[in-house]
Amino acid sequence: MKLKQRRKLVTYLNILDQPIRFNPFVFSRSFLLWSLLGLIGGVIAGIYWIGLEFLTHSLAFFSGWQVIPLMAICGFLAGLVIHFIGDPGEIHLIVNNIRFNKGKLDPKNNPSMILSSLLCVASGGSLGPEAPLVQVTGSTGTWIGKLFRLKGEELRSLSIAGMASGFTALFGAPLGGSLFSLEILHHKHAVEYYKAIMPAFVASCFSYLVFALIIHLGLGPIWDLSAYEYSGLFDFGYAVLFAIVGTTFGWGFIFCVKFFKSIFEKRPLPIYVRTLIGGLLLGVIAFYFPITRYFGHHEINELLSGNFSLTLLLAILIFKIIAISITVTSGWRGGFIIPLFFVGATLGLIIHQLFPTMNLTLAIVSCMAAINACVTRTPMSTTILLATLTGFGHFVPILFASLTGYFLAPKMPFIGSQMEEE
Repeated sequence: MKLKQRRKLVTYLNILDQPIRFNPFVFSRSFLLWSLLGLIGGVIAGIYWIGLEFLTHSLAFFSGWQVIPLMAICGFLAGLVIHFIGDPGEIHLIVNNIRFNKGKLDPKNNPSMILSSLLCVASGGSLGPEAPLVQVTGSTGTWIGKLFRLKGEELRSLSIAGMASGFTALFGAPLGGSLFSLEILHHKHAVEYYKAIMPAFVASCFSYLVFALIIHLGLGPIWDLSAYEYSGLFDFGYAVLFAIVGTTFGWGFIFCVKFFKSIFEKRPLPIYVRTLIGGLLLGVIAFYFPITRYFGHHEINELLSGNFSLTLLLAILIFKIIAISITVTSGWRGGFIIPLFFVGATLGLIIHQLFPTMNLTLAIVSCMAAINACVTRTPMSTTILLATLTGFGHFVPILFASLTGYFLAPKMPFIGSQMEEE
């Protein structure tokens, strides 16, 4: 045997002699912490969702004119919870704490957030449970990090992983939820804290499994918009045009929020008075337009399967934007992502009624993507979330619409914490 061949044989034997070793992340302390956080996050999300469903069905007994006093009372009670137990803050505070408070989210405000958001969401407020879940699971990540004496980027990554686990559980999209928890923290066109992407992925996957086991969640889209056939390159142009319309209404929503915020801030009122006034206004809107009540999880399917006239759709669109704005500014607690998807779906239906030759599915998905990307500035996660939630398997048109909404968004972001640090 030649010398060269002998050397190769010795090398191969040496390689085979070595023990098999796993990736250093597997079974490491970090991996186990991310997994544990995902499991806890899934349990928290599952218990929260069961409580929310029970309370929602209990309060759904009240209908017609009864929704006006019901929502006023629930708003008042939520305000009392915030006043006496503590103000849990909003998404602005979460982003600020991750960026400027070493990634620490304070768990002491979780009881207030849970109780107030359950009252607000279950009674019919136009805000969803995603923000409360992100706050609670994110602060759980901070608590676990402190328990194991983590510091610096390790602690921040665990907080972000907790946020991702809560967001993923609700939407059933581990990849989209993970990216959202990073993208919502961005500034100056850049996603920050990319080192936390693996913790977020791992926690999201474990959270999704536990949540699915608790509430018997199945695979598949929540809003089925899969009936779409690609008809050529013009579809990308149409997606951009629809997105421009969606972005316009995103601007309208932002200015509507600023308008109601200026009204509520003209005279300083106790939080329970503001939530009471907000509840009265929301109750009146829900009385005249029942489909605008709640955050849209089930209402989007009702909207898609219904046969609404153009006039009624326009009224639903306008009053849903007003309802979300009042909910956000009057002190009610919750998230605005699914309500914005509802606005986008309504706008897509309106465009289809005005131009029946346009593809309905493409119009709806493009408007949903654009308005959310315009307000939250999360084009990547919006694309993945919508593809998962709607079953729309063509990523590129959604991405075109999301990027259009992102780059045509106002210079001053809706989430003020996303601005560049001075």
